[in-house]
Amino acid sequence: MIRALTSQQSFDLEARAVAEQGVTLAGLMRSAGAAVAEQAAALAPEGAVIVLTGPGNNGGDGWAAALDLHAAGRDVRVFSVVDPSALKGIAADAAAEAIRSGVRFDVPSQAIVASDLAEAALVVDALLGIGAKGALRDPLAAWVSAVNESGVPVLAVDVPTGVDSDTGAVAGTAVDADATVTFTALKRGLVLYPGAAFAGDLFVADIGVAPVIADVKAAPEVWTAEEYAALIPLPAPDTHKNARGRVLVVAGSAAYPGAAILAARGAMRAGAGYVTLAVPDAVVPIAQGHLAACPVVGLPQSRTHTLSSAALEKVVALAREYDAVVLGPGLTVANGAATVARGMVAGIKVPLVIDADGLNALVDARDLLERRSAATVLTPHPGELGRLLGRSPGEVQADRVSSSAELAGANRAVVLKGAGTVTSCDARQVINTSGSPALATAGTGDVLAGVIGALLAQGLGPLEAGALGAYLHGRAGEAAAAALTPVCVTAEDIPGWIPAAVAEVLDSW
Repeated sequence: MIRALTSQQSFDLEARAVAEQGVTLAGLMRSAGAAVAEQAAALAPEGAVIVLTGPGNNGGDGWAAALDLHAAGRDVRVFSVVDPSALKGIAADAAAEAIRSGVRFDVPSQAIVASDLAEAALVVDALLGIGAKGALRDPLAAWVSAVNESGVPVLAVDVPTGVDSDTGAVAGTAVDADATVTFTALKRGLVLYPGAAFAGDLFVADIGVAPVIADVKAAPEVWTAEEYAALIPLPAPDTHKNARGRVLVVAGSAAYPGAAILAARGAMRAGAGYVTLAVPDAVVPIAQGHLAACPVVGLPQSRTHTLSSAALEKVVALAREYDAVVLGPGLTVANGAATVARGMVAGIKVPLVIDADGLNALVDARDLLERRSAATVLTPHPGELGRLLGRSPGEVQADRVSSSAELAGANRAVVLKGAGTVTSCDARQVINTSGSPALATAGTGDVLAGVIGALLAQGLGPLEAGALGAYLHGRAGEAAAAALTPVCVTAEDIPGWIPAAVAEVLDSW
């Protein structure tokens, strides 16, 4: 597991390493430069390397990398935004050492253009580091445009220039890197979008900070495939269907019968031994026509073929027979359906996944969540979470990490869906790194709700079920996109690719 730090957390841990380990900031910069040089050599074993350096310590890392590349006999040249004599502190020392050793450099009087970089095998972006905020201004904006227009592969140092390292925001232009080497731990902006799309392949370099210092408990976690694999419930040789988790899916309406079917299929593919779908009476024959191995139970309905309040007593009683319940996909917010949703949140004592209209029913009844003692997982998209929090989707997206934590609790997880899904629970957060634009289509969230329900039913806690469900769902989307193209994937395809995702994860273990 790797932490995803803010810029301040990164600065603080370096200061702590200096105070407690006896290392120096200059020593850390030399190690960072060596890590950059090593990765540069791996990405471009031959050919010229151009290092772009800025006015701060990120530029110092670039100068240190140029020194190591030069010492290894590589053709390396530095383009610096500022005259090296104007640098301060350890960045000035790094530049001076590189220049004394014969590293070639230029301080262009005008912004570089793409043709200045065209002959290079690799460009190293060491213009701005993790402390930079806001839109780039010229000449840096022009330099970044030149990098992106050159077509030369790019290795970013710590974070691509123009990406906010705390939020992943890109206010204007940013370096579109092929890879990023970052130090000690990930930075949040490298795994949160849109920044993650600019970072390319991520490499975390050990520059000498002790693991105990680097493990910042308050920072979100990014799990490895092996860590996800360790969570997958594997059936024992002598198991039976009722021992593998029983899931009840309460969902659907005449307008949205497919949402209920997709949620049931997600639960079945995620390993639940017994899945039952409970829907309004009118939806029963539709669901039965699509689900051969899943019993379908009809519930009292209104004139609009949505659940009526009369269904509440029956479905609460039914839920007692199951290990987990999935509530919400396709329910609508009709009065009867909303009454059933709120009554189930208040009345059932088994683990519960609340999705879609199950969440919308709680906009004015959030206190019901606080009263639950059983494990609960909320699976909102930004609009749904925004309604629950009383803010706009844009405000939620602006700080997905903090937003997802607001409704989380000791036994309640919030899985904030979207690119870079964030799962929050009990003061912990996991940022998901799997997924594909192919998942941006109606119904894929219903599949995810079913997957998480199956994992809860098989004994996982809310954080683990939410995070593993999001990861497997994302990998299934990637596999589907690889086979069908991102353009052609539909939600109905996703359950069929969950086995490929599970197999891949288990193979990493």
